[in-house]
Amino acid sequence: MSLPASGFLGRREFLSFASHGLGGAALLSLLDRQGLLAAGVPGEADDPPPHHPPRAKRAIHIYACGGFSQVDTFDYKPELIRLHGKSLTAEERPDVFFGQVGLLRQPDWEFHQHGQSGKWVSTLFPHLAGMVDDLTFIHSMYAETSNHTPATFQANTGFRLNGFPTMGAWLSYGLGNETEDLPTYVVIPDVRGLPAGGSINWSNGFLPARHQGVTMRSQGQAIADLVPAREIAPETEIASRKFLAEINRRHLEDRGHDDLAARMRAYELAARMQLAVPEVTALDRETAATQAAYGLGQPATNDFGRSCLLARRLLEQGVRFVQLFAGGAFGSPRINWDGHENMQQNHGQEAARCDQPLAALLRDLKERGMLEDTLVIFTSEFGRTPFAQSADGVLGTGRDHNQAGFTVWMAGAGLKPGMSYGATDDVGYRAVENRTSWYDFHATVLHLLGINHERLTFYHNGIRRRLTNVHGEVVREILT
Repeated sequence: MSLPASGFLGRREFLSFASHGLGGAALLSLLDRQGLLAAGVPGEADDPPPHHPPRAKRAIHIYACGGFSQVDTFDYKPELIRLHGKSLTAEERPDVFFGQVGLLRQPDWEFHQHGQSGKWVSTLFPHLAGMVDDLTFIHSMYAETSNHTPATFQANTGFRLNGFPTMGAWLSYGLGNETEDLPTYVVIPDVRGLPAGGSINWSNGFLPARHQGVTMRSQGQAIADLVPAREIAPETEIASRKFLAEINRRHLEDRGHDDLAARMRAYELAARMQLAVPEVTALDRETAATQAAYGLGQPATNDFGRSCLLARRLLEQGVRFVQLFAGGAFGSPRINWDGHENMQQNHGQEAARCDQPLAALLRDLKERGMLEDTLVIFTSEFGRTPFAQSADGVLGTGRDHNQAGFTVWMAGAGLKPGMSYGATDDVGYRAVENRTSWYDFHATVLHLLGINHERLTFYHNGIRRRLTNVHGEVVREILT
């Protein structure tokens, strides 16, 4: 159902809306909740943030599935070019996923310096290269595994096993939302498939169920089953919802049930979303210039461009945390950054999809004044080896997984722009200077949002859990 030109629902339109099932019934229940949540909703933070003045109010996390190559993108290594075709000299054989350690391999793309910072960026990212003075790079990341699924879990939850809350769920739990009409934590998957581990990557884990990520599509039906397939008579819907509300209220009073409470809140949120979602997903209301900047309508950039533009609109409407996945399922042909066989083909394809939209997102946020209190994050589960994935003494065209050293970047509130922190060795294999773990990274993100990572906890199975486990130090050198 569309809103009238005035933007307000008259009596007739209101009753028509009520006949559309869930939305109308939940909206009416919002107007007269009859003590529905009198039993309370468990799981509020014991030590609620902010623990210190936040630099960022909201965050957007772009996750490059598959492991993008640091030595082909942002970690310039002249020595790797000089040693092209030579063997890696190391005290021990590198521990890589497929165990195939070929010869050192120079990048497939040239590097050039950009901006006042003089940052070296490869020609793989010509649009992002123009934004380097707004970016903050960490070149010394390392992970604990080179297996996609546990590495993806660790990048998102701090743990290699599933069952733990993601960073977005922790932010929802700690900070809540700035709007009542949209979810706190929204996930926009790649249109081509889900990441390794699937929807576990936006799970609430052991946190209350309402903190899980809500998936939203950037094209087609944004949220499945948000609007019922057939109309329901208003009197029937209202009567049944009042009866259901009374049953739920009694159940909560007698037993209490987090899943039930979360489901009740979800139905109420769904009612408000029936009005808010069509508005926020109406990308065609953006100017032609804005749509062109994000690459909408162009074969290579349309899909991810729509995701980036939707993310900006969600942040504008008060959503706390938006997570975009760049890359999807692992199969053949690969539709992510997992460049085992042919780096030039693989990374060329993925960069062409996201380079222009990402640069447009950063520029758009900056022009709107939103980058001043928004944190933008770009990560992957690990990097790639500076040597080819091939037999000993052979120079192949692909690269294996590399957990020992890789690059991430951030932008926005509270960060020193145009800065590069940490370093890998001369060929970009291992982090050697200011080594930064996922615990440190997560602690830093939370800090920027006003959260002390040691104080945001949840008691579960006899353990007071947190995103950073028992580790983590804020990387203060990159903060303003």
